[in-house]
Amino acid sequence: MIERVSRSCYGTGLVIATTTNPEDAVIESICRYEGARCFRGHPSDLIDRHYMAGLRYSADAIVKIPSDCPLIDPTVIDRVIETYAPRNAGFDYVSNLHPASYPDGNDVEVVSMQALESAWKEAAKPFEREHTTPFIWDNPDRFRIGNVLWESGLDYSMTHRWVLDYSEDYEFIRTVYKELYPRNPFFGMKDILELVEKRPELKEINRKHIGTSWYYNHLHDLNTFKTVRTETCSI
Repeated sequence: MIERVSRSCYGTGLVIATTTNPEDAVIESICRYEGARCFRGHPSDLIDRHYMAGLRYSADAIVKIPSDCPLIDPTVIDRVIETYAPRNAGFDYVSNLHPASYPDGNDVEVVSMQALESAWKEAAKPFEREHTTPFIWDNPDRFRIGNVLWESGLDYSMTHRWVLDYSEDYEFIRTVYKELYPRNPFFGMKDILELVEKRPELKEINRKHIGTSWYYNHLHDLNTFKTVRTETCSI
């Protein structure tokens, strides 16, 4: 993930935000070996961890890319950042998740430090603290929210699972890396799609987990599907 995120045009600001748990000292060691910055913060309160990391590195905004997305395409990162970045856009939060359209595992969220500070002070529900941004995107009357749709016009968010939660996900991702990485370490989304088109059996490896995520498990706690209004951009 360090390699892939660093390939973004904006990857020079990369910080690995891990926990203070003793077992995560190995992550700090890897970061030191790779020359990547590392911040260690609260194990379960990710609003606090991300906000404190932002303060440490004097950030204007946080780009949140979860560590369970080892197949993320750097060009997707760039598209979301470039939607947020123009000063006249005036967004507090931009993602490619509300609604999602890219293959699952290309998750990018950009949130201003000002909006993140509001969440840090006010968010009270456990899942809001754990997942950083729900307080923001579940309050569209307070925050200006933008969304980036896949410019292909397709929606593979519920058909292509490239995220890492289960052993079957690991097996799928390991196979993709084995097939593509030796020839091109910076293979992208198009390369993965071509691979699974040629070898459709790969999609069967973790098919049973398609659509599984914390997001849907917590729908009974959320108002989002009823209330969130986004300004959608296809770029």
